[in-house]
Amino acid sequence: MPLVPLKMSAAQLDRALAAMARVVGRDQVFAAEDDRRSYRDAYGPSHRSDHQPAAAVAPQSTEELQALLRIANEHKLPLWPISRGKNLGYGGTAPVLSGSVVLDLSRMKRILEVDVKSNYCLLEPGVSFFDLYQHLTDNKLPLWMSVPANSWGSVVGNALERGIGYTPYGEHTDRICGLEVALPSGELLRTGMGAMSGNKAWRSYKYGFGPAWDQMFVQSNFGVVTKMGLWLMPEPESTLTMQFELDEPQDLVWALDLLGELRMRRVIDSHVTIGTPLRTASLFTQRSEWYSGPGAVPDAVVREMAKKYGVGWWTFAIRLFGYEEVNQANARIIKAAFGKHSTREFKESTWRRGEPLPRAAVQVPTTFFLQAVNWHGGRGGHMGFSPMLPHGGEGAYAQYLRTKQRFDEFGIDYYGGFTLAERYATNVNIVLYDRDQRDMTDRAYRMIDQLVKDTAQAGYSEYRAHLSFMDGVAETYDFNHHAMRRLNQTVKDALDPNGILAPGKSGIWPRRFRASKETT
Repeated sequence: MPLVPLKMSAAQLDRALAAMARVVGRDQVFAAEDDRRSYRDAYGPSHRSDHQPAAAVAPQSTEELQALLRIANEHKLPLWPISRGKNLGYGGTAPVLSGSVVLDLSRMKRILEVDVKSNYCLLEPGVSFFDLYQHLTDNKLPLWMSVPANSWGSVVGNALERGIGYTPYGEHTDRICGLEVALPSGELLRTGMGAMSGNKAWRSYKYGFGPAWDQMFVQSNFGVVTKMGLWLMPEPESTLTMQFELDEPQDLVWALDLLGELRMRRVIDSHVTIGTPLRTASLFTQRSEWYSGPGAVPDAVVREMAKKYGVGWWTFAIRLFGYEEVNQANARIIKAAFGKHSTREFKESTWRRGEPLPRAAVQVPTTFFLQAVNWHGGRGGHMGFSPMLPHGGEGAYAQYLRTKQRFDEFGIDYYGGFTLAERYATNVNIVLYDRDQRDMTDRAYRMIDQLVKDTAQAGYSEYRAHLSFMDGVAETYDFNHHAMRRLNQTVKDALDPNGILAPGKSGIWPRRFRASKETT
């Protein structure tokens, strides 16, 4: 039996979908049970019934998208926009509000412009990292993109979710320059300099005249991005990758203090990734090869993993980009700084322009890291928990101990680490499970709910959340009796009075659903 959106009848849903079919064609409206199943969270536990879509519809053009928004307003039909739906670990294609119709933008996949002189591209939301990489490669353009660890998804969607990569352009949301957006009413606008018709600096200067609105459409439900300007990096002369091992958990303190100083001084100008041996083991083996006892994998077994793969308790990678002479000079500074604390040596690899790119190059899209979801065997899955911390080894180490204690308490294997940016560190934790094992997945959900509370009590919060925890994370942003939530609601109600666009996204509920926040 088809799922019906809240406050709608089955007949009303049928009429709305029929109207949408007249815009996009019947073959682009997906309402059969198999269709609905394909738009559920690919990593969602089998027994949970939340976040279920009623159907999906796939426009191919901005004009079709605008027409669909107008129909949704007419029928008061909640929509859930996705770029490609590969937001894996955070809900994928599924909506917050069950009964929403997924607005699938994956057919809107034109690469509209790539400018080699000013180093930018203009993309539609369906363009994948593989699409853009292929375009740059086929046309021999001397530009590099930045890709996330799992780069199956949309370039636009990743930037809108504040995803990161590992080149100097890895703060993807910071590289947005100019958006075209369809508001919930269907009206089209352009941000920044694009608010002036024919402005030639739209993809070069972010702010335009007056208030700047690009970030308003990041992680929000205030509009649907139809085009994005994004800055690309000029191909460097050379890259230098430096890998270092830390033997003990507490080495994180001095290492993060030192890395933070080097990062702030721009000796290191890209994200530094730090992880444990289980990260490596999960890519090449399954849990049963290491441990089959009760509870989380013991630390002694993690030490065995470290020994097998020749890594420390923590492994981190520093990546330098630019002129080879400058990279070598910065490498000498880094080695001298670490030499004061450890006799270990860096493992180094160099790439020079004109050489074939290594398979693991950080500007080459890959899905290899999704292999980790097979850790438990069966139908694997994962969820992310990633609070933001300021620089500082003591605070990061305390966060590690606090988080690992919860993993151990709930019997979940600790797969965690840190990504160090210029002024902050993201504590990246991946919660792995077999989605068909009810007890395991229930423990995972309870643990993340507890971690949100623990971390808030320590003075931190997440920057991004799985669908099931968006309300909980939004609740932690409580300054002045949740003044930010009230502002978001005011904007939401002004732009989307019928509450049709992504109800509940980032904890932002329209007035229509606010009282009850029904999500099942």
